[in-house]
Amino acid sequence: MKKILALLLACMMIVGLFAGCGEKPATGNEDTSGGEVAKPEAITLKVWGPSEDQANENSFLQTACKQFAEANKDKWAITFEFGVCSEGDAGKNVTQDPAAAADVYMFANDQLGTLIQAGAIAKLGGAALEQVKADNTDRMIDTVSADGSVYGVPFTINTWFMYYDSSKLSADDIKSLDAMMAKGTVAFPITNTWYVPAFYYANGGTMFGDGTDGSKGITFGGDAGAAVTTYLANAIASGKLIDDASGVGLDGLRNGTVVAMFSGTWDATGVKEALGENYAAAACPSITINGEQKQMLPFAGSKALGVNPHSKNPAAAVALAAWLGSAEMQKLHAELRNGGVQPIAKSIVSDIASADPAAVAQNDTFNSYSVLQPSIPEMGSYWSNAESMGKGLANGEVTAANAAESTEKWNNAINGNGDL
Repeated sequence: MKKILALLLACMMIVGLFAGCGEKPATGNEDTSGGEVAKPEAITLKVWGPSEDQANENSFLQTACKQFAEANKDKWAITFEFGVCSEGDAGKNVTQDPAAAADVYMFANDQLGTLIQAGAIAKLGGAALEQVKADNTDRMIDTVSADGSVYGVPFTINTWFMYYDSSKLSADDIKSLDAMMAKGTVAFPITNTWYVPAFYYANGGTMFGDGTDGSKGITFGGDAGAAVTTYLANAIASGKLIDDASGVGLDGLRNGTVVAMFSGTWDATGVKEALGENYAAAACPSITINGEQKQMLPFAGSKALGVNPHSKNPAAAVALAAWLGSAEMQKLHAELRNGGVQPIAKSIVSDIASADPAAVAQNDTFNSYSVLQPSIPEMGSYWSNAESMGKGLANGEVTAANAAESTEKWNNAINGNGDL
């Protein structure tokens, strides 16, 4: 019996010894409830946006990304790499080498078709998609959708409207461009190809049907198009409609030589400073074509956050895009950009809009007086050929006398059939 007890004691000591050798040393990640807490995953996220949003450590992207990292510190230990790429250049820069591009980037929705075609933007699903649907109107969701899928997290409206001097133009005056020109000089970006279609849309012109059918082309020609060109040529020849280039419009509002200009929320601060208590904004006016009032219809779209499908950290990238486009971050974005970016989330937009005439004008334009800007790849033929028409109008080469001929050449060019 003594020998058996001694043998059992020895075995117990050996088992205890091996059990001790198998214990893991303390790592600082232990859960007191008995499990072990995993270390956050070390990842790098590349983020691209305009210079205004990352000028310093207190700018929007750097501030918002720091907050995202802090909110998710138990999951990811994030290193951010920031790169400058304006929303309008995303289609060009991201598609050059999608695999090397940013994980998350800002883009203007007219770039969407190009990004999809290049396989450079991911479809959204899960919580990110639900957020987009909850925060936005159907029309806003349409700006970042294609073939039934949603590809971006919108964070602001991308359109333009009218700023005016309320001491020189009445509420009735601003309904008609002709009435406005009767009161003073109006500045308009005639040579800017993003603005000019508003006149041709006013008289029934279309771009790719409803904007999504490339086979239908652009219909800015014919008698209807020629009538618009004639209107513009006459207005410019009168000296009452001038090209807003190199800050002419803002300078004119400041010194009193211009009664109105056309731009977006990015110019709100400058216009407020120029006009003071006479600062006002509204949706675009109508124009008179063959004796009838025709409502100008600007392009409207969105600026949004896109996710690169080549991201090595897709879950974190999608979560970051949703974070940057959330209602709270939209408010922060507006604050840090001094109103240059207006929030659009349904839960906060009414409070924000009521505080600024520019925000009201922007929302009215988007909701009621605009055309959703086409985002299909066929738009490429428009941008590359439209500038010459604006320049021809501004410098007097396109006149009422040659309006019909000039309009047909232009319409052929923007449809990819010849050059101006």
